[in-house]
Amino acid sequence: MTAATIAPTRLRLGLAALVVSAFSAFGTPAQARGPEGIADVAEKVIDAVVNISTSQTVEAKGGGSNSMPQLPPGSPFEEFFDDFFKNRKGPGGGKGGDGGPPKKTNSLGSGFIIDTSGVVVTNNHVIADADEINVILNDGTKIKAELVGVDKKTDLAVLKFKPTKPLVAVKFGDSDKLRLGDWVVAIGNPFSLGGTVTAGIVSAKNRDISSGPYDSYIQTDAAINRGNSGGPLFNLDGDVIGVNTLIISPSGGSIGIGFAVPSKTVAGVVDQLRQFGELRRGWLGVRIQSVTDEIAESLNIKPPRGALVAGVDDKGPAKPAGIEPGDVVVKFDGKDVKDPKDLSRVVADTAVGKEVDVIVIRKGQEETKKVTLGRLQDPDKVQAAVKTDEPAPEKPVTQKALGLDLAALNKDLRTRYKIKDSVKGVVVTSVDANSDAAEKRLSAGDVIVEVAQEAVSSGADIQKRVDQLKKDGKKSVLLLVSNADGELRFVALSVQ
Repeated sequence: MTAATIAPTRLRLGLAALVVSAFSAFGTPAQARGPEGIADVAEKVIDAVVNISTSQTVEAKGGGSNSMPQLPPGSPFEEFFDDFFKNRKGPGGGKGGDGGPPKKTNSLGSGFIIDTSGVVVTNNHVIADADEINVILNDGTKIKAELVGVDKKTDLAVLKFKPTKPLVAVKFGDSDKLRLGDWVVAIGNPFSLGGTVTAGIVSAKNRDISSGPYDSYIQTDAAINRGNSGGPLFNLDGDVIGVNTLIISPSGGSIGIGFAVPSKTVAGVVDQLRQFGELRRGWLGVRIQSVTDEIAESLNIKPPRGALVAGVDDKGPAKPAGIEPGDVVVKFDGKDVKDPKDLSRVVADTAVGKEVDVIVIRKGQEETKKVTLGRLQDPDKVQAAVKTDEPAPEKPVTQKALGLDLAALNKDLRTRYKIKDSVKGVVVTSVDANSDAAEKRLSAGDVIVEVAQEAVSSGADIQKRVDQLKKDGKKSVLLLVSNADGELRFVALSVQ
């Protein structure tokens, strides 16, 4: 069986060699993959790349002699043990016994030394929930490490260990200087094969794959597999320009789509973790959303850009600075803001307490606001509005507009939809399923606070504003909408 599997592979490799030889015979040189400098880079930095070994005590899912041993993900023996243990029946005809004493599980990842005193950078998911962490040097020396700090938002962690001999450290390069097509080198511990070197190019920059609030990954086709997590991505100068973190793969192995956190982000996070043991991110105190084409048309912003302020925290730094819902932030501390992600990243990277200029567009005009940044608290706490489906109530007297049934807020409607007393405006009691409003996910219980940046208190107010916009030749109308809890968002609806 083994020979039958291996033989065709050897045949294919042999044919490939013949094809290359044939081309060479006709005068076309055989090209090596990558520049010659890769070997020099690997030799220079290999001793700074480490394996990260962790152990964790977990409840045993199976007991007795038939329980399967815990193996690192991707181990070459994993499939064998799956077949042998999971399909093997225990005493009495059943499968291996349940329960049993807690057992230790082991896993392996990668990391790299940035300070010869024994400071290591890796991914948070490599060491998450570990009871014990060990650093394994390139020569096999195993040393216990302690956790300095983690940042879950960027999936980074810093470790420290006491070296028993002189170490080799690497430094961060400038990831902003990377160009598409630049050669990069990844070194790590894929599938427990430590010291593995792979090479490829930068496939994309600033890649947002919706894995976190500060996504801005380097995409590379250098082979990155399970176990490479936390390992460094080098440029050809031997500087770290990224930390290998994620892959996209239906099989679990490399298909040439890997992602690394850029060194510009890593360096800032690592500095704070070493200094404070935690992240102290800047906080503006606003809720933001994208400026769609329809919203841009309603606000007279050409071309569509920036981050639309949907709400302002009463206790946040933006409030006393005069930033208001409906403002569009287009520049922060001298940096252009193209979309909400840009604003989130630049605010988070700005020092707490720093006074910055924030340029907003308000009613078609640019205004500059001076804001002293606060500190983001509880960054892992995500708040989301949860709507509950309720039986359709008996409809009050309503006004129809924009595919909506609208009614002035009163005590009964507040009770029916559990709308807070602080919310003012016109309540939506029904939505036409075939309307633009339905596509934009407006629903019964939403409250329209403003139409075209003017407050409204009745359905007639809304209809009047819509009729005027039609006369003015506008294609859409911008609504400021609140949910029952008072959380605001902007929605642009067609008036055609």
